Amino acid sequence: MKNYYDTLGISKSASKDEIKKAFHKLAHKYHPDKSGGDEAKFKEVNEAYQVLHDDQKRSQYDTYGDNPPSGGGYGGAGGFEGFDFSNFGGFGNQSSGGGGFEFDLGDMFGGMFGGGRQSHARRGNDLQTNINIDFKDSIFGIEKEIQIKKPSTCNTCKGTGAKHGTDLETCTQCSGKGSVRNIQRTILGSIATNVTCDKCHGVGKIPKSPCEHCRGSGVVNESRTIKVSIPAGIQNGETLRINGMGEAISLGTSGDLYIRLGVSPHKTIVRQKNDLVTSLSIKLTDALLGAQYAIETLDGSISVTIPTGTRVGDDIVLKNYGVPTSHNKRGNFIIKLNITLPSKLSKSAKEIIEQLKQEGI
Repeated sequence: MKNYYDTLGISKSASKDEIKKAFHKLAHKYHPDKSGGDEAKFKEVNEAYQVLHDDQKRSQYDTYGDNPPSGGGYGGAGGFEGFDFSNFGGFGNQSSGGGGFEFDLGDMFGGMFGGGRQSHARRGNDLQTNINIDFKDSIFGIEKEIQIKKPSTCNTCKGTGAKHGTDLETCTQCSGKGSVRNIQRTILGSIATNVTCDKCHGVGKIPKSPCEHCRGSGVVNESRTIKVSIPAGIQNGETLRINGMGEAISLGTSGDLYIRLGVSPHKTIVRQKNDLVTSLSIKLTDALLGAQYAIETLDGSISVTIPTGTRVGDDIVLKNYGVPTSHNKRGNFIIKLNITLPSKLSKSAKEIIEQLKQEGI
């Protein structure tokens, strides 16, 4: 796993300002055009900065590491073959505007981080919801229907945002590129990046006549009923992922839906890995002489035999009555026996116990 904090030499609690300062320092140090520079280190530093300076990416990285739930990571550190580094922050020619130096991070890292002018792939955000299920359903699995309200593709225009029978036209603000150039002044000079066009939202096209149902957005907020197949043996706190059921966006790919499961505890049964465990209190006489008891399992009530001479701490194990595992097998159902001692004894009971004592029992 890549540790972006170590790459920049900062702590996990570092502020955005500290992240920026660390990036600038290391970028100067490792720049390939500088004597003693290191192109590989330069790439690593920029990759770490692109993730940690973005609040959303940083939050995902802190939660999932370098393998976020949307898949594909945060973008690999691709090669820079054929790229001219001479305009990076003071190592090349001075730009004509403002006496600073200009380099284009949008061009430079577009393929790596999805922000360049050639990358117009659009994907909706992932969504998360929580549901609770019964203990028994977590063991054997169940199919549930859940209702969520989320941005969904408009059925009227099929997500194009255009009125039926009309076409899309090139966005005049970005000339169809989906992004516009943005220049920021930093201590390194002027940084030119490409940012998503706010008129077409990165699509590069806008409808000539907006769809009346979604008002040209291509999506509508609506309640959806989703069937969720919960597998057998799932545990409290686990998460299911449903591809394509997250936020929908116009002319793009929908995000995923994450369902976090809460399992309600059972009144008498607990889970220990693939075994189910319960406790049973028995009378002293039944422990000595043996008896039959009805025990409640997840498969129903079962009669179990208490062996003669049962001791404190003994267990009864019912094989294949536990959690389903692979190959059509199941764990065990374990009954922990507790021997209940009487708090008071009658005169006759005391006499009997005295006789047992004399016999050495």
